[in-house]
Amino acid sequence: MASSGNGNVAGKGNAVSGGRNGLPKIQTQKRQNGICHDDSSAPVKVQTIDELHSLQRKKSAPTTPLDGVQGAFANMSEDDRQKQQLQSISASLASLTRETGPKVVRGDPARRPETPRVAHGPDHYFTPTFAASDSSLKFTHVLYNLSPAELYEQAIKYEKGSFITSSGALATLSGAKTGRSPKDKRVVRDDVTENELWWGKGSPNIEMDEQTFLVNRERAVDYLNSLEKVFVNDQFLNWDPENRIKVRIVSARAYHSLFMHNMCIRPSPEELENFGTPDFTIYNAGQFPCNRYTHYMTSSTSIDLNLGRREMVILGTQYAGEMKKGLFGVMHYLMPKRQILSLHSGCNMGKDGDVALFFGLSGTGKTTLSTDHNRYLIGDDEHCWSDKGVSNIEGGCYAKCIDLSKEKEPDIWNAIKFGTVLENVVFDEHTREVDYLDKSVTENTRAAYPIEYIPNAKIPCVGPHPKNVILLACDAFGVLPPVSKLSLAQTMYHFISGYTALVAGTEEGVKEPRATFSACFGAAFIMLHPTKYAEMLASKMEKHGATGWLVNTGWSGGSYGAGSRMKLAYTRKIIDAIHSGKLLNANYKKTEVFGLEIPTEVESVPSEILDPVNTWSNKKAYKETLLKLAGLFKNNFEVFVNHKIGKDDKLTQEILAAGPNF
Repeated sequence: MASSGNGNVAGKGNAVSGGRNGLPKIQTQKRQNGICHDDSSAPVKVQTIDELHSLQRKKSAPTTPLDGVQGAFANMSEDDRQKQQLQSISASLASLTRETGPKVVRGDPARRPETPRVAHGPDHYFTPTFAASDSSLKFTHVLYNLSPAELYEQAIKYEKGSFITSSGALATLSGAKTGRSPKDKRVVRDDVTENELWWGKGSPNIEMDEQTFLVNRERAVDYLNSLEKVFVNDQFLNWDPENRIKVRIVSARAYHSLFMHNMCIRPSPEELENFGTPDFTIYNAGQFPCNRYTHYMTSSTSIDLNLGRREMVILGTQYAGEMKKGLFGVMHYLMPKRQILSLHSGCNMGKDGDVALFFGLSGTGKTTLSTDHNRYLIGDDEHCWSDKGVSNIEGGCYAKCIDLSKEKEPDIWNAIKFGTVLENVVFDEHTREVDYLDKSVTENTRAAYPIEYIPNAKIPCVGPHPKNVILLACDAFGVLPPVSKLSLAQTMYHFISGYTALVAGTEEGVKEPRATFSACFGAAFIMLHPTKYAEMLASKMEKHGATGWLVNTGWSGGSYGAGSRMKLAYTRKIIDAIHSGKLLNANYKKTEVFGLEIPTEVESVPSEILDPVNTWSNKKAYKETLLKLAGLFKNNFEVFVNHKIGKDDKLTQEILAAGPNF
């Protein structure tokens, strides 16, 4: 009913007739010109507020039947599709010892007032056996490939420490562990991996046997099956469609599900329908500890990788980075088998299609220098180099947040919005504004967001063969040049070394830099011997005409405490000159000891700083520090000397000769 609002009870288009108590009755008729609307409609046919809420939601859900039935999609009912998918997930969750798993059903148990009834039919009868336990009689509700909005609801309702921040990101806590636990990572050593993987001194691969893995897998699966609901993500790794890997992540927390939703590649509904059986499965039972009395266990945390079974088990740590880096390790094993090089690197591309790879350990400026507004970002951390070019392994970015500011890192700052996971940050209780300077929980605060949140991201995240391979080192000793052009053998030597220097803590007044070496700039994640990756890198660089560069983003004019940090503006000019190709045509001279080719001039960079000896007032101290660093390089490389590359040791000798000589 409508009235004119001016006190008139009748007007044009209104008919007045007798009403109650002698008052006129107003009947409003719909006008032809549409000014007066009749908004009446049939009442909503529901009995309760819950039923009313149910009408808000249009029913839709991703579906994943098994392989072998793709041709029947058009004729398959929704129920049949869902049944296929649940059978696949049930198989993943099956106990190996008891030979059965829970009955999995879709949906949040909180929204189901009754336990679903088992349909009567030959496929649904349950016959108890000696191997059965009560867990096989219960229902486990599967929350499958939920959207970020749904995962927000789950986290805020059921996970203590989950909040929406002022920017719209989901702040969450990872529990007692706020970083990776490399000493608790185990890899199954079997007849195959015995001869394929890198074991022994310097290797990140700590062995375990198959039996112990299965004990831990059973513990994880039993824990997940005991829960009323689990989260399941089916996603991809590698943007190269011919070489992508299908992964399934089964987890107990909405935070972990949202993290992997962001970090892996998100399938389209059509791709989900064709997903089938996963190539690799993660069982994340991080809230539950492993049994410390189990063989090979040294703590209540264990991250276990079984390459034969293509499975990973997480116990005793809720830090989400374990899943990301665990899958990176898997790619470091699977991709080289296909003659594809897996790389711990950043990667960007210029407007003309020139691609650059950036290698560097923490604090070297890898993220800062690979994020360039004049270039497209292919990825910030993990890549593959195949015969077709480069591709990002991931679908998102995992950025450090400590000391984050809008001025210094505008792209990361702006990416922290709805859908982003903020790990272990501190925020104002009332305004929910995050204080990125606060290290109360940990210094390792992180943001995980889809790569599409970066404005200049190249989607799909693939590119042609790289023209430049840039190795970044933050040399706190102050003796490496700001930029050096490397030969192939030198590139291999410095790639295998993976050098940077950390500034020691000052609690006891110690200001001496500390050299850090991480093979292939990612020793914690590689599976094969470092020389295997170096050989592949050199082969691809030679085949596709890429140039290697060593860039020092550390100190100049003296070591830490005496010299000063290289100006970022100068480093950016050097990187620009590499991208443009101008540095290839510069004049070069060779340094002593390390034998590095350094340019005599770079546009907009003071020429005197290009040779570090010029910047030291005490030449004797420079020479002593240079020899000290060279000795550290030599000692570190000893562990690789006896590993032959290729059919003879010629390449090994070439690489050794490319190191420091003194």
